[in-house]
Amino acid sequence: MSFRNQLFIFCTLLLGFLKLAEGKTRHYTFHIDYHNVTRLCHTRSVLSVNKQSPGPRLVAREGDQVLVKVVNHVGPNVTIHWHGVRQLGTAWADGPAYVTQCPIKTNQSYTYNFTLTGQRGTLLWHAHISWLRSSIHGPIIILPRRNESYPFEKPYKEVPIIFGEWFNVDPEAVIAQALQTGGGPNVSDAYTINGLPGPLYNCSSKDTFKLKVKPGKTYLLRLVNAALNDELFFSIANHTFTVVETDAVYTKPFSTGCLHMTPGQTMNVLLKTKPDFPNSTFLMAAWAYFTGMGTFDNSTVAGILEYKHPKSSNYPSLKKLPLYKPTLPPMNSTVFVANFTGRLRSLASAKFPANVPQKVDRKFFFTVGLGSMPCPKNTTCQGPNGTKFAASINNVSFVLPSIALLQAHFFGQSNGVYTTDFPTNPPVQFNYTGTPPNNTMTTNGTKTVVLAYNTSVELVMQDTSILGAESHALHLHGFNFFVVGQGSGNYNPNKDPAKFNLVDPIERNTFGVPAGGWLAIRFLADNPGVWFMHCHLDVHTSWGLRMAWIVQDGPLPNQKLPPPPSDLPKC
Repeated sequence: MSFRNQLFIFCTLLLGFLKLAEGKTRHYTFHIDYHNVTRLCHTRSVLSVNKQSPGPRLVAREGDQVLVKVVNHVGPNVTIHWHGVRQLGTAWADGPAYVTQCPIKTNQSYTYNFTLTGQRGTLLWHAHISWLRSSIHGPIIILPRRNESYPFEKPYKEVPIIFGEWFNVDPEAVIAQALQTGGGPNVSDAYTINGLPGPLYNCSSKDTFKLKVKPGKTYLLRLVNAALNDELFFSIANHTFTVVETDAVYTKPFSTGCLHMTPGQTMNVLLKTKPDFPNSTFLMAAWAYFTGMGTFDNSTVAGILEYKHPKSSNYPSLKKLPLYKPTLPPMNSTVFVANFTGRLRSLASAKFPANVPQKVDRKFFFTVGLGSMPCPKNTTCQGPNGTKFAASINNVSFVLPSIALLQAHFFGQSNGVYTTDFPTNPPVQFNYTGTPPNNTMTTNGTKTVVLAYNTSVELVMQDTSILGAESHALHLHGFNFFVVGQGSGNYNPNKDPAKFNLVDPIERNTFGVPAGGWLAIRFLADNPGVWFMHCHLDVHTSWGLRMAWIVQDGPLPNQKLPPPPSDLPKC
């Protein structure tokens, strides 16, 4: 064979490999519409994508470009957030209303365009305006690149399991009433697994999720907590899980009989079924983890793990088999949560390293928690001592602007939209987890922190006991962060950093600040744009527990925020 022919074959093969490496383009269309749903003998009109709730699976491979055209056919404005997607260089596609975009109005559309870079596993998409995500959500399934395998046993089958919350009334009416009266919102009427509440609720035995399995197989469960306001415990009777991935990052595998997930968190677990037909069926169940002072939905969602029945007539029918029930931790078990989250570690292998920032350019200390705001004149409020409930970071209740922060930043029009003086430390120091101060009033503002490109950040978040110590699931848009430390009580800057894990800490996009404790995270600000950070319990977000980081452009062309797409919605 001539050298020219060899060169031609080599170049053709190289092009083929490059095409494999660069990934496909995946096109989706999401129609926002109403459809009627009946649960717990209550029928109501539910906002959804493509008349499905949970919505359609978005499936792609690492390295793929994804284009999702979202068409709004309803009255309420809407946006979609691709929760956990890094959005490197595509801040305009992130989705939180009035942060990276104005919402999509009635009969208008917007195409979200992003590439899945360096991520594989399970994430979620959901509406990111008011409480619309209660029914507008679904899983993002990122498969490894072609010809690449999982760093764990290949599963026989993969099953998405999405936890949600069902309200007998429109959740928009629930939060609107709460914001008007200043009191706590009414809680949900049920939790759901893949949209179904299960047999422990009134009138719901037919609405039960069944996971049908074969003996001696390994199943990959892709878990998503899409509940609005509740952290959850989840267990399957007489079975154990092996955790292998959280928030689309591989972990060091570990076994557990029960899982804990905050809203916005995702997790891949392996479920090994029993080697032989077990002559039983098994309940899977989830209920809330809650440590606060208010009311919460203390009900239990259940599904059924059902083994495929052998064809032999020696076995009783499935209906006659005994049903085993799982044991879940107490609903206020801070001990279980601390132990479980403490076991999470990044895989930190040569192929999947944990690139923890070893040096820190900027340190921040944020208090997170509840507070109050004054009752307007001539009205009666149902919050603490006749005030209205509020929530804050460093005592600032963040007020969303009426135009998007990212547009104001990009076009240099921040005047009157936002300020850059978000406090780097609490304005008033106090015993954060001890007796709360007499004055619990928060201040209102649209304040941001500006970070130079490639700044390494260390952020310590401290829960407060104001109106009750409570776990806060903090979600950072645009980045993953490393959980280098956590503890109970007040953070001690002199002693606690010595215990930080800088070798294989878990890498996540959402993590709970422990009730009455603190959380230390590190991240590298390598993604220009405006990035929202907020509690993923939507009631706390609505009350103001949110802020934004502005990451400036870097010197190189690929380190700069590109101009907005032509179809970006206008306010």
